[in-house]
Amino acid sequence: MMPDYGRLRTALAAAEDDRIIFDLDGIEAQYDALLSELPGIDVRFAMKACPVDEVLACLAARGAGFDAAGPQEIAQALRTGVPVERIHYGNTVKSDRQIAEAYALGVRDYATDSLADVAALAEHAPGARVFCRLATTGEGALWGLSRKFGCSPEDAVRVLTAARDAGLTPAGLSVHVGSQQLTSEAWQQALDTLAAVIEEANRRGILLDHVNLGGGLPALGALDRYGIALHPPLDKMFTVLREGMQRLREASAGPLEFLLEPGRHLVADHGAIRAHVTRLTERRQLGGERSFWLFLSCGKFNGLYEMDELRYRLEFPTHTGAPTVPAVIAGPTCDSDDAFADEGAGTPVPRDAASGDPVWILSCGAYATAYTTRGFNGFPPLPHSCVRTARPADPIGPGGER
Repeated sequence: MMPDYGRLRTALAAAEDDRIIFDLDGIEAQYDALLSELPGIDVRFAMKACPVDEVLACLAARGAGFDAAGPQEIAQALRTGVPVERIHYGNTVKSDRQIAEAYALGVRDYATDSLADVAALAEHAPGARVFCRLATTGEGALWGLSRKFGCSPEDAVRVLTAARDAGLTPAGLSVHVGSQQLTSEAWQQALDTLAAVIEEANRRGILLDHVNLGGGLPALGALDRYGIALHPPLDKMFTVLREGMQRLREASAGPLEFLLEPGRHLVADHGAIRAHVTRLTERRQLGGERSFWLFLSCGKFNGLYEMDELRYRLEFPTHTGAPTVPAVIAGPTCDSDDAFADEGAGTPVPRDAASGDPVWILSCGAYATAYTTRGFNGFPPLPHSCVRTARPADPIGPGGER
């Protein structure tokens, strides 16, 4: 089911300048829908997907906690008023100083995947609870996340044992099946691995009390790739997760609770950019073929970093129903990476698009602000605003002011 862009379109139409707009009501509704699919799960929003104070505040008010990657994100999460017990340090890569700073801020839950990290946690976060992250293949995801993070099941048992011996609490396991995961099989494989490690931990007298199922649930709005609409089986994913959670509870020697770290799934389809056309050009390439290029005011370095994998939905409000041409879409910078083209057909754009025409870029609420540069090539980051249903054309600016 595709997202409803009604509130966002109203706000985009009212915007007089380029900006990214977040629909807070849509984000809250997505959060509620997730909890209805996975009753009893504890959500830790992956802050890196959308480190926007208003978004974090609305999720915290809904009951979410936060998955933070370092002391700066922890401090930002605390400013929402969320209890520190609902914040965990989900990054397995951390220095001694970062561990100590997080511990001083009150964080007691830490992800880990190596003996060296366990030793550092024992020294700088004594008595902390640790979650050992298991590696996954990442197959079926747009971003697999299969190399940098996680360890084998055999190493996980060693890590948990070392944590216990070092005076830490071996509290649980975690996985991540890859960002924008498009298959249910990836979840099934991860749950099978979790079950095996839990059973081995039981045999060694290590009683785990939590499993963190990580992120990876997809957003649907930017999945029309190369002209083919992708339809990840969300219903089946949720069924696999519910059945898998019950299986893990039965495998555990004690009570077992579950966490989830959604990021993109909660925010991607509830953020949109109001940009404008810089120029539509047609030119002959060196191979002799002619092609159209649509240059936008927003590109890879100021809002559309994921253009290599995602195909953002473009709307041209002043050219509805107009004849189109297939074009390469490119940002404004003097950098050749600041462009994307569908294989073969290109992206349909209005043939009479002119400089200054507004362009609405939908389903770009995830990572649009997080990945933007400070002003690469002189093109500044986009400002942002947030909208509510009651006053869709009256944006809430940074800090909450209207």
